Amino acid sequence: MKQYIYFFSVILLAACTKQEITAEAIINQSKDYHSYQLLTELTKDIGPRLSGSANGAKAVEWGLQKFEELGFDTFYLQDVMVPHWERGNPEKGFWVTANQEIEVTALGGSVGTPVSGIKAEVIEVQDFKQLKDLGKDGVEGKIVFFNRPMNPKLKNTFRAYSLAVNQRSDGAWQAAQYGAVAVLVRSMTTATDLNPHTGVMRYRDSIPKIPALAIATEHANALSSALKTEKQWVQLEANCKWYPDTLSHNVIGEIKGKSNEIIAVGGHLDSWDLGEGAHDDGAGIVHSIDAVRILKKLGHKPNHTLRVVLFMNEENGARGGQKYAELAAQKEEKHLMAVESDRGGFTAEAFSIDGDSVQLSKLQSLVQDLAPCGIKEVYAGYGGVDIGFLREVDSTVVLVGLVPDPEKYFNYHHTRSDVLENVDPDQLASGSAAVAQLIYLVDTGRASW
Repeated sequence: MKQYIYFFSVILLAACTKQEITAEAIINQSKDYHSYQLLTELTKDIGPRLSGSANGAKAVEWGLQKFEELGFDTFYLQDVMVPHWERGNPEKGFWVTANQEIEVTALGGSVGTPVSGIKAEVIEVQDFKQLKDLGKDGVEGKIVFFNRPMNPKLKNTFRAYSLAVNQRSDGAWQAAQYGAVAVLVRSMTTATDLNPHTGVMRYRDSIPKIPALAIATEHANALSSALKTEKQWVQLEANCKWYPDTLSHNVIGEIKGKSNEIIAVGGHLDSWDLGEGAHDDGAGIVHSIDAVRILKKLGHKPNHTLRVVLFMNEENGARGGQKYAELAAQKEEKHLMAVESDRGGFTAEAFSIDGDSVQLSKLQSLVQDLAPCGIKEVYAGYGGVDIGFLREVDSTVVLVGLVPDPEKYFNYHHTRSDVLENVDPDQLASGSAAVAQLIYLVDTGRASW
């Protein structure tokens, strides 16, 4: 009799061991709000994490510590040389004609002004064609005010952003070639407020470098209105400075699988320096860590190696993503899928797929299984900045971007308001659950290609 009991006990144990992890189990595990605890540590104990800064280095150490505490099989650093730019003392904007201060912030990578600032007449343009039409005669010695708003009618705010952001990224050198002394750029948001948005900009070595600052949308509207009736003058002060490149790191943690083929998931550890980098991209960091933690906690033994990558320097150079892909190629690593979360900590809604038609079809077949985690759609689109470099070294990898509700993202993006208090714990947890469920389904062969 004892032999029969032992036999059936072994059968029962084997059956339990093979039991499928349900979406409900993943969601329930996400509701312990471990993701929010991680985000609290990252934002409140460390804060803003610009590449090359002391806080950026602290974030690297934090990432290693978390992987060790959570029992990842291996965890290590990848060396990355990153740019080192500092804002310096807060910028000042003064609308001379109206005799009032205006809310401005230097764009990331801008040069500073002279100590006494720059005072000049302002001219408003909507795009580079209008700038070209003005030419040197209309631009030389002036501050160029780029005032093309994000389209508020577009439900996809990331699309609206993409149609407006070139004036921020390229406005300075475009204006400088016609003799402008500085540029003011309307903040990249559909909100009307006094919250200026920073963000990366770039120069061309063959063209003089001039200061580039963003102006809050409420003041942009007022300045634009005033320019319709008479000339306007503005004074700007910025104390930005560039330093030599410095050593930083990508942080990697792994749960080993039965094969060396990799399912990677990540976000970027660095953030701009105005807020705490909560939505951008603290949320992506904790989604990635927590998704794999959830599967580990539920006893999942992966078929593929699950790798979490905390990329450094997405905001002002993307060198972490480039280095990761470079080393993956050198080591001849094979990635089945790479997932990126870099669109905030709002309610998970969809996954965007950069892959071939077969990969897309297979992942779209998972929508019903992903639905309990809030996923309504899987569609062809963009994976992400950091994982995108893998495409250059591996044509077969499928790249996946988590798509949360985009409505409010650009209210906080690159501003002093990107803080923990503006992240909802339940919405944040939905992203962890959705990513965990996707990884689980792909790892167990529910979608194979």
